[in-house]
Amino acid sequence: MAAFQSLPQILPRLWLLSDARNDAVLEDALARLPRGSGFIYRHYHLPDAQRVARYAALERIARARDHVVVLADSALTAREWGADGIYGAPRSLYPRRDLLMLATAHDMREIALANTLGADAILLSPAFATATHPGAPSLGPVRFRLLARHAQVPVIALGGMNTRNAMRLDWPHWAAIDGLTSR
Repeated sequence: MAAFQSLPQILPRLWLLSDARNDAVLEDALARLPRGSGFIYRHYHLPDAQRVARYAALERIARARDHVVVLADSALTAREWGADGIYGAPRSLYPRRDLLMLATAHDMREIALANTLGADAILLSPAFATATHPGAPSLGPVRFRLLARHAQVPVIALGGMNTRNAMRLDWPHWAAIDGLTSR
């Protein structure tokens, strides 16, 4: 894939994240996503050999739908596996231009670090209550927007996101685990 020179034109509006919770329905979810969406492959729960095999199977489906494929791993692994980018906490990412860099953030400090690093986009969470962190406080629409204003790159809303919450937040980019895999 070409370097991400004109990011605002190519950054997908909708992102699906993989997780142990949604593994059984990922094939269907990837096929149902609008063409050109984004897919972030995490699958931290699998041993290495199974993680690679699962990635390859899901990547084929994602590529057939022209999805951008991002890997939660090192840049070296992302290049070896043929991913378009890397995903992780800002402190785990290293500046590069050959891969899309998606940084996670939960507060102002992480947003500042992602800005300094030169991330291409920031996944800010949790926008709403989420099954990933039950009982943890969420940002809510007002705090989400206040924090997002400090990002120097596009912000992707994550955490409790589904079609209803996306409309409530009225944000151009959003991502989900469960919110895009349940019917």
